[in-house]
Amino acid sequence: MSKLEIRSPLPGTFYRTPAPDATPFKADGDAVASADTIGMIEVMKTFQEIPAGIDGTAIRFLVDNEEPVMAGQVIAEVEA
Repeated sequence: MSKLEIRSPLPGTFYRTPAPDATPFKADGDAVASADTIGMIEVMKTFQEIPAGIDGTAIRFLVDNEEPVMAGQVIAEVEA
């Protein structure tokens, strides 16, 4: 199996949940489909959903919830 990377499309704050008390979009080890939302990036109070963009059997996040990210930074790896 190969590992594919999901990168942040823009700088901002990465959120793994849709709301503070909600469950994460995806947890480490979950399977993903390309259309699945894996998180959101917030920039100046504007939120952009981040789709997986790839199909895979397991996802592993490299960025914690509410952690700042840079454009192009790897936020997760997916086993494909």
